[in-house]
Amino acid sequence: MRATLCSAFAAVLLAGASIPLGAGPQQGAAELRVVSPGVVYNAGLLDLATAFTKETGTKVGVTSSGMGRIVNDITTATPPADVIMLPFELMSTLALDGGVSPGTFTPLGRSEMGLAVAAGARHPDISTVEKLAAALRGAKAVMRSNPAGGSMVARVIEQNVIKRPEFAGVNSPVSTRGEGGQALARGEGDMALQAICEILPYKEIELVGPLPRELAAWIDMSTAVSARSTHPEASLAFIRYITRPEAGAIWKAKGLERFQ
Repeated sequence: MRATLCSAFAAVLLAGASIPLGAGPQQGAAELRVVSPGVVYNAGLLDLATAFTKETGTKVGVTSSGMGRIVNDITTATPPADVIMLPFELMSTLALDGGVSPGTFTPLGRSEMGLAVAAGARHPDISTVEKLAAALRGAKAVMRSNPAGGSMVARVIEQNVIKRPEFAGVNSPVSTRGEGGQALARGEGDMALQAICEILPYKEIELVGPLPRELAAWIDMSTAVSARSTHPEASLAFIRYITRPEAGAIWKAKGLERFQ
């Protein structure tokens, strides 16, 4: 069902495309500016950008930024972004406001939240909501990112997990420096709730697994060419490159499940 909905949504947005869908990369003629939040930046985007440059000669500069800032900067930042990554709901609003080049809105993948423990620590059973709640209540401190900073990852964890009645009694302090996973890597607490792609980079911690599906603890991401892009054809070629089937293994290995 998820794939069907994504395909249908993409088909609607592709209607009336103003950029030729057969356009290829402008070899050596462009230097693309790609702006992405951490849940995509940390999930294989840099590897794919490097591979794209190697294959096409088109340079790609990738910048990590907050989701809210991407939305705010899209109409004012200089130089303008060429390719942007945002959750579905934010990209939909941006598209309706004319911030996205028509026909380029593309479903990207799902970033799931997971549980991390210190490297070498026991991995508890978190296969159900009840078992996850028991594991979290047994921890001295379950670190997480601070939702007050505007992080969507932090808000999903707080609203879909911590504030649910099943998790009453869990001690879950917010990190005062960086993400929850970073706090655990520094030795703060003994567990952390964080986006999987933001757990995997740290050798000091290990992923136990994704949170139970009943919690819907994930963010569905999309990508598009900015309406202000100065290299729209090369930008669209880059989006096609990172969403082709062959790229799926790279995304998955670093924590992003591509939509099929």
